[in-house]
Amino acid sequence: MRMTIAHHADASTLADKEVLTWEGFGTAVRELAQLVADSSFRPEILVAVARGGLIPGGGLSYALGVKLTDAINVEFYTDVEETLPDPVLLAPHLDTDSIRGRRILVVDDVADSGRTLALVLDLLQQHGAEARSAVIYGKPRSIVAPDYVWRQTDRWIVFPWSAQPPVSGSQVTGDSDVDRQP
Repeated sequence: MRMTIAHHADASTLADKEVLTWEGFGTAVRELAQLVADSSFRPEILVAVARGGLIPGGGLSYALGVKLTDAINVEFYTDVEETLPDPVLLAPHLDTDSIRGRRILVVDDVADSGRTLALVLDLLQQHGAEARSAVIYGKPRSIVAPDYVWRQTDRWIVFPWSAQPPVSGSQVTGDSDVDRQP
């Protein structure tokens, strides 16, 4: 299988942007988890929207004590404020046979246009799940109103996990604590 390197959306030249630090992310996850916990919804399964929702999803799974997790792969953004015409589901696909009648919390980093979240929620509901959504950031233009939102903004958001481009072999230097096999 061929590995695909994702494009890095470089927002360094944007003057008006929201920057979330790792410390701010920790606060966001705990406060977002509290919003879910304070509601009547008790998720059985947490589904993270890859890639942006993977790290928030992991944090929320721990904060809420939800052990059953999965991910759904959706591609939509191709660069800063640039998207494909429509969100696209990528393989491997979610095991939809196991979700009928289950309470699922869908987690993403942001509901920007809301089209990715709408695609995922519709898919889960079509397969008989009771699905609700949680995002760190919501945007006013989103076509979906997430059930749980930490903050609202209309600016481009720089998340700590995507603030820098992916590392490459030439960027990795120094000795590692890992024993290397010849």
